[in-house]
Amino acid sequence: MKRIYLIVSFTLIAAASWGQFNLPRNTSAFVTKNQVGAAALTEHIAPIIAPFDMPQLQKQKFADYSLNITSTGAKSGKKVTQNIQKAIDNVNKRGGGTVLVPKGIWQTGRLTLKSNVNLHLQEGAELHISGEIEDFLPAVFTRVEGIEVMSSGGFIYAHKAENIALTGKGKIVGPPLDAPVRTAESAPGVVEVAIDQEAPVKDRIYDGHEGRFFYKPKSICLVECNNVLIEGITIERSVTWNVTPIYCDGVIIRGITVNSVGIPTGDGIDIESSRNVLIEYCTLNNGDDCFTMKSGRDKDGIQVNRPTENIVVRYCLSEAGHGAITTGSETAGWIRNIYLHDCIFDGTDRGFRFKTRRPRGGGVENIYYERVEMNISKHALEWDLLGSRTYVGALADRLPKLPINELTPIYRNIFMRDVKITTNNSFIRAKCIPEVPLTNVIMENMDVTCNESILMRDVKDFTIRNSTIRSKVQQMEILEAQNLVFDNVQMIYRIRQF
Repeated sequence: MKRIYLIVSFTLIAAASWGQFNLPRNTSAFVTKNQVGAAALTEHIAPIIAPFDMPQLQKQKFADYSLNITSTGAKSGKKVTQNIQKAIDNVNKRGGGTVLVPKGIWQTGRLTLKSNVNLHLQEGAELHISGEIEDFLPAVFTRVEGIEVMSSGGFIYAHKAENIALTGKGKIVGPPLDAPVRTAESAPGVVEVAIDQEAPVKDRIYDGHEGRFFYKPKSICLVECNNVLIEGITIERSVTWNVTPIYCDGVIIRGITVNSVGIPTGDGIDIESSRNVLIEYCTLNNGDDCFTMKSGRDKDGIQVNRPTENIVVRYCLSEAGHGAITTGSETAGWIRNIYLHDCIFDGTDRGFRFKTRRPRGGGVENIYYERVEMNISKHALEWDLLGSRTYVGALADRLPKLPINELTPIYRNIFMRDVKITTNNSFIRAKCIPEVPLTNVIMENMDVTCNESILMRDVKDFTIRNSTIRSKVQQMEILEAQNLVFDNVQMIYRIRQF
């Protein structure tokens, strides 16, 4: 069989480059699969290098005191919520230390972490989480898809705690698939319509009682916490999102494994309006997005006005999932300063996924992706900024252009280099907002093998440099693009086989 290729090369004017963003290029080789994910976890945290100011996060130390949950009466085969909580409370009151969960299966409801406590799941220990709504009451302060409410919180919950950890080689296993916390009626439609954003947060109660709706518990939900470590654990069979720091500062998530395939909203890690976060050596295999950055939704998110910022993701493995790394769609408080490098996406639907909607507000800026290899099934780079009529009605229509207001989200300053892509779908699929075009995107050294190459609508200052794009379909769709630059780009189209 002989293959014939058509090669098209564009060389246009020079444009901006990564160099102006204070991050020297690392010319080291791409990581291999045995160098990423939970199986490759290192003992110590290497120095953090980022194109923005980022603290050198290190694992905190806990008092040299430990308490086994069996010392507070926990017995395998019985529900031990109160026993584990008593151990956490006792260690907290003593000034801190470690609560040990030994090998075995331990049935529990919601647990609340307290300051200066490390909840350590020893190898072979499994926390099996109750599926009864009563085990997640009373309602606690949290967020549901970017809007503040009083609801179930999480399997593991904390509020205004400092110096806390969840570590070990044990597991957290969600409730059975027919459990009430999964099947309880939740509010219909999108949350910004279902929740009264004008009501005080203390009155936004969704606990499943007296005709009130029930919002599902996350696996780990930490709210307004500082100095957090989550290391080594495995989470399986979640009810909804898995690891979710909300309004936190100084978070380390390393060496964890998440398996939530088949869970429709089973995101892996959702960083929500939090800052100074390091995520490394994690393996995510999810029913929804893998690594996700969020910052609040709609008017409530704008009023709260807390960004997600200063996030480094490195040496991680994304397997199943809708998007390997996703910003949005909740963008009201802004998402900025995200640096992902030396990662592998293997079997994920999309690689770099960007989402918002016209009424979401805020925006996304200063995103850096470097040295990534992806073998995926859908769009490698997707900007889905309009959504669909199913969720936002006519606001999903590209035209007419709408007046710009506080709910108009902005996407700008996105940089990628040294990326290898193999996909059965598009290289770039960018459906953006015409009144605020996607602005200032720079890609360098992209090595792409795809089915379709490029669809762009409403972009500005978009540069692809020193790259090769191999595509089966011989067409691009570009609509309302301003200052689109192809600088030393080879576009290779397979046009015939015989």
